[in-house]
Amino acid sequence: MTAPDLPAELKAALEARLQGLSQHAAAWRASVISQTYRGGGGSSVIRSETDALAYAVSRMPATYAAITASLNALRTLTPDFAPASLLDIGAGPGTAAWAAAEAFPSLRTFILLDANAALRALALDLGRDNIRLRDMTYQYGEARTALVDALPADLVVASYMIGEIGSAQQKALAELMWAKTRDTLLIVEPGTPAGYARIIALREQLIAAGAHVTAPCPHDGGCPLTAPDWCHFTQRLPRSRAHKQLKSAELAFEDEKFSYVALTRASVTRRPARVLAQPDVAKVEVTAKLCTPDGLMIAKIPRRAKADYARARRWRWGDAVIEDG
Repeated sequence: MTAPDLPAELKAALEARLQGLSQHAAAWRASVISQTYRGGGGSSVIRSETDALAYAVSRMPATYAAITASLNALRTLTPDFAPASLLDIGAGPGTAAWAAAEAFPSLRTFILLDANAALRALALDLGRDNIRLRDMTYQYGEARTALVDALPADLVVASYMIGEIGSAQQKALAELMWAKTRDTLLIVEPGTPAGYARIIALREQLIAAGAHVTAPCPHDGGCPLTAPDWCHFTQRLPRSRAHKQLKSAELAFEDEKFSYVALTRASVTRRPARVLAQPDVAKVEVTAKLCTPDGLMIAKIPRRAKADYARARRWRWGDAVIEDG
């Protein structure tokens, strides 16, 4: 599966554009933007080229990693899915387009939508030398308005943008996104209780409209988790030197928590369980929290069941538990 690190071409393009910028000014703007997002604000705080670049360097790696992990989960369960067109809603600096291009060599058409002029300009600049993304169409405008006239696509992605609009608008947007989805819709949100709640609400709405869950859920029923628990996953990603400098970070890695749902128009026949937390591996047994087609289960795999124990030792948080054979 695709590694969660940014493509070398994209990483080099970002670092090249950082040359000549004040590291102090960029780090300060990245901090302001990050605080705004954590406080529930949106991308309106990103107004200049420096803002857009500071945001991209500080947040693009984590967003890319979460989208890539979600697409990898989708690919595992639908290996024959070969989308030709992508529609990226709330595209920002184009993170989802880069991730989807890496995940699906079949993609030929990339349509991006966003109402932030600075992020749009950066996305077009970053993609201009890429043989697949240089001809992307990036429409400027508010998501719902732009979506009305957008062409349907095989793969529709909305990542880290649902939380920027109110709950009533979220329902209207979900309806429009599904109408523009020929095959699969992927929604990715921060791995917080609030992000999970948004995912669950849209999941319920779209299942009622005829959608089927591909991942991460092994069923189309209600989520078996109860508060204070919530469904989320984590993806570790490497930090570049520029990333560390901009975030004043010392660790060489970052762990991004995210929630997601992939919905498809076709009914799903393959329904493997999903690992909902990092399993506890002991000498006697492996204990794992699983979401199964029949609901939540705490699986205990004893060491005496050698083959099953060896398999369970390899499970990681977020994995689909697919039986051999």
